[in-house]
Amino acid sequence: MPSALILIADGTEEMEFTITYDTLVRAGVACTSAFVSDEKRDGDSGSYESNPPFAKGSRGIKILPDTYFSPQAATPDKYDLLVIPGGAKGADTISSNSPVQHLVREYLKAGKFVGMICAGSLAALRSGLDKQPITSHPSVRDQLKDAFEYSEEPVVVSGKLVTSRGPGTAFPFALTLVELLCGKDKRAEVAGPMIFPPGTFA
Repeated sequence: MPSALILIADGTEEMEFTITYDTLVRAGVACTSAFVSDEKRDGDSGSYESNPPFAKGSRGIKILPDTYFSPQAATPDKYDLLVIPGGAKGADTISSNSPVQHLVREYLKAGKFVGMICAGSLAALRSGLDKQPITSHPSVRDQLKDAFEYSEEPVVVSGKLVTSRGPGTAFPFALTLVELLCGKDKRAEVAGPMIFPPGTFA
């Protein structure tokens, strides 16, 4: 069974996180969400455990992560896919985290998939990835366009790196990840009961 680690932080875009997690689960992918804390949330209390055990999303929705992010528990020998969702504040927290940056490079080096959506694509820049096709939310385009071959396609696959644009492209992003991990037949099997309008990305 394929497995995926989906990162989340305060300010993560709820649709990008939830749609990706839910769609992967429907395909039989074993998913784990891991909370990446920012220094501000840690600082006053001194430990993760004394904070409320939820991530507060970009629209204020509270999501309970499966676990706290541990670099030692997140290595590419344990998962087939690493996902970094967007949401300006959450994406900044996750993509600025040096252990996350290291893991992005290690996953790709190990031939594992890395998915980034919306402002989550900043992790490609901050992880020092080579110039290659990429997309993101328009709000961070200018930070990426010189370092990468920027595209405005809904989903861009560059080797093992998969990037997408925003909440409205979360379904094609998630279904692309399903196809890469589980095959085209599984993508069709998952998409069918979701009842997408005819002619859309399913």
